[in-house]
Amino acid sequence: MQEFQNRIGYRFKNEKLLETALTHSSFSREKGAGIEYNERLEFLGDAFFDAVIGEELFRIFPDQEEGFLSRTRASLVCERSLVKVARKVELGSLLLLGHGEEKTGGRERDSILADAMEAVIGAIFLDGGYEAVRETVLKLFAGAISDAKAGKFVVQDYKTALQEVLQAEGKTLDKVKYVDAGAEGPDHDKTFTVRLEIEGEPAAEGKGKSKKQAQQAAAEVVLKRRQDAI
Repeated sequence: MQEFQNRIGYRFKNEKLLETALTHSSFSREKGAGIEYNERLEFLGDAFFDAVIGEELFRIFPDQEEGFLSRTRASLVCERSLVKVARKVELGSLLLLGHGEEKTGGRERDSILADAMEAVIGAIFLDGGYEAVRETVLKLFAGAISDAKAGKFVVQDYKTALQEVLQAEGKTLDKVKYVDAGAEGPDHDKTFTVRLEIEGEPAAEGKGKSKKQAQQAAAEVVLKRRQDAI
């Protein structure tokens, strides 16, 4: 734990928070009631990760409009960025996993690493407050922020891009819905399907290892169809 704290550049006053952040729900289920796991901290971390990156982009791009800032933030605050940092700080080696997740490679699964990284961010907020989480996030994600500042970051937020296209066409966004259309596979390796509906009509389906990925995939299909039709 001490070495991991050195790697992330933050030392916890309450290490129990860090332990909870690194505990997967499968470990709690296997060991029985009373063992906290990281899903609530993940929820909190997601919010503060988004806030810190949004604040920093607002600062470093004083002349950019809201659409650019939203797309860039979404491309930074994503599973890919979280997984890259999680692997850099060797988070996977400290995860507390159930036997099933351990056997099926949970320590290297992107979704588990990303969720745990968000949970660590949430734990830092509870332990040290906003300034502590801001300092840590800006340090850990400095490379991605630097790439965005230099114009090297490829924006891949298809949902936001589609939203902007539809808004420009005068469509109301409350009629754009991403509907869960099922999941297949074992609990530790599910593939989710999402149906994108625009003004009540099915527009596309997308698949992914998380519902967010499936939504992005569905939006990407619609955008590419529109581009091909031009």
